Amino acid sequence: MTDPAINEFFQRRKEAWLKENTKKMTEHEKKMKETECKEKFSLEQWLPDAAKRAGQMSIATHPCTFSHPSARKNKNGYVTAILANSKGSHDGFLRSGNVTVEADALGNAAVLDVYEFLTLLMEDNRRLLTHIEKDSDLAVQLLEIKAQSYQALKTGFLAMKKTDSDNVTSSKIKQVYFPVDDDYHQLSLLTASSVVFELKKRVNNIRFSEEVKEARAREKSNEMYPDGYRELYNITVIGYGGTKPQNISVLNNRNGGKAYLLPSAPPSLKTRDIHFPGVDFFSQSLNYFQCKDLFYALHKLFLRYENNWRIRAERDEYYQAIIDRIIEKMWSIRSVAQEQFNPDSSRLNKTQKIWLCAENAEKREQEDGWLDELIKDITSFIFNGYEKILGKKAVMFSDTEFKHIHAQVVKNKEALR
Repeated sequence: MTDPAINEFFQRRKEAWLKENTKKMTEHEKKMKETECKEKFSLEQWLPDAAKRAGQMSIATHPCTFSHPSARKNKNGYVTAILANSKGSHDGFLRSGNVTVEADALGNAAVLDVYEFLTLLMEDNRRLLTHIEKDSDLAVQLLEIKAQSYQALKTGFLAMKKTDSDNVTSSKIKQVYFPVDDDYHQLSLLTASSVVFELKKRVNNIRFSEEVKEARAREKSNEMYPDGYRELYNITVIGYGGTKPQNISVLNNRNGGKAYLLPSAPPSLKTRDIHFPGVDFFSQSLNYFQCKDLFYALHKLFLRYENNWRIRAERDEYYQAIIDRIIEKMWSIRSVAQEQFNPDSSRLNKTQKIWLCAENAEKREQEDGWLDELIKDITSFIFNGYEKILGKKAVMFSDTEFKHIHAQVVKNKEALR
């Protein structure tokens, strides 16, 4: 045996066996047991026995027993062990192939030692089972014994990875009948257990690593920890297999039958009371109908058919009230501009982009061309808004009135900047 991982495996097995079988024995009896142990775990004796038992367990990435503990076997035989060989891709999905994980296995719990043996990580960072599949020098050196041929041992060990040509499912597995043309395709929904327990491993690292423990201890002592630490809340623990997690899968047994579920509720979205306009401020943010009360007040004033300084002053107050409403809305839109404005999808004209967007604040102060255009737009909004709201009842405005509204808006030039 040339790899330290193999030597360590057999050393652990021997120590565990001796501990279990030499209780309350005399020194002589213990020496007898040590001799028995050495023979039991010699390659000549252990490898043929392990190869014979390997077929009682199946390596799978999606064990059916996570759906139901009794799903592995039915009247049609053993359910097909699924080994997904998905290729990795930078597609943003958490799926098989995008996470480097160890394959799971299911079957007779008495064969766990064989699974552990075949999944040992060699010095070249490849599993022993991969070496056996590839007939590497390490595999040939390991499996060439007198008790049995290399090929017989290889065939026996690879039975753990073998799948039948016929696909067999179970009624205990969640089923979906997916419509295809005029027929249905049956899908068996299985759990990617390797991904489930990789999640648990990462969550535990976030919550219980030595760095996190040190950070929490410093926090309790009101001491600074430079890198800080993260907390995960609302984690749910789910159990598989009850008191016999070994009946579900190897990885489930290693994790005591417990896995984590993270919250899958939709995100809590911030309610938007203010929406940044995507096309036009005067139709999406403040339209004619939002100033309807002021236009009606203007109309009521015009119906008095009087022309004195009091009437003109009151008229200008209504014009100013509309302008004030525009300025008020302007500030509320600017308050969300940095968060909501999307330059790639926005169809605002150049004037309104300068007027409303936070990134153009400096340009607003230094240039006046855009402001002259905006003043014309606000004048048109007031001039046309009155006729739009009152319709046939409206008093026809003259060009002189347009110029007067324009002059009133000009007085607010700096407030609009």
